[in-house]
Amino acid sequence: MQEISRWWKDLGLAEQISFARDRPSEWFMWAMTMLSEPQFSRHRIELMKPVSLIYIIDDIFDVYGTLDELMLFTEAIKRWDIASIDLLPSHMKICCMALHNITNEIAYFVYKEHRWNPIDSLRRAWGELCDAFLVEARWYASGHIPKPEEYLKSAVISSAMHMLCVNIFFLLGEQITKESIDYLEGHPTIISSPAMILRLVDDLGKAKDGNQEGFDGSYLECYLKENPNSSVENAKKHMKGMILDAWKRLNKECLSSPEPFSRRFAQSSLNGARLVRTMYDYDGHFPENQVNSLLYN
Repeated sequence: MQEISRWWKDLGLAEQISFARDRPSEWFMWAMTMLSEPQFSRHRIELMKPVSLIYIIDDIFDVYGTLDELMLFTEAIKRWDIASIDLLPSHMKICCMALHNITNEIAYFVYKEHRWNPIDSLRRAWGELCDAFLVEARWYASGHIPKPEEYLKSAVISSAMHMLCVNIFFLLGEQITKESIDYLEGHPTIISSPAMILRLVDDLGKAKDGNQEGFDGSYLECYLKENPNSSVENAKKHMKGMILDAWKRLNKECLSSPEPFSRRFAQSSLNGARLVRTMYDYDGHFPENQVNSLLYN
């Protein structure tokens, strides 16, 4: 944790971006859980870096950008061209530059360890994540409440579980082939299931009572609009059933052969899903004391 804290302080985002969340302990929990074996200490540090940016970029899309700015920001990420950030506000410029630097550092680490350059896959994953964030920002800005299926299609990407798993796949360096990368980028069940678990558990925590106008960013709102005769309690019960079904799909994937992925990658995906209930709960509270106890006691 000392090295993690030093890296975060040296990066300087907390000082340069006033709204940046300062939670290295929380971010490191993802890395520590999904890459838990002792020999992966360096890998955990590398994974924590994109995790920190996922949280900051999520805040930019949720609160700290106009729709026009977010469109420019997304385009800059997808083009992966530093020269294209000139029209962005300063906090977005800083974030883009940090994202470029961190992604290039991970690509160099992977190439040095496994002789494979993952930069194209990492760039595509960031672009896809920002696209999903932008879709949801448009819904929120317009007050549009999407259909449940439409919401989930975006939400499993905006959960950022796919972003995490893409980084883990290359950091592990096991069974890297063009075929396995193509499969990875297609959001297979071994990634989409923990992504759905994360999104629905998070949504259960932040869901309103059903009386708020406009789209509040939760599946419950979408479900209640599609099913106006349903009570909030029944909608939540439906969501918990969906979480259970996602667990069944994930367990089936992990208990059978996870080809074209390694067993270790499958275990990382499973561990990510297990961590969700530690990081989020149905009451919407972040268990900071519990996380600090796990890390420091």
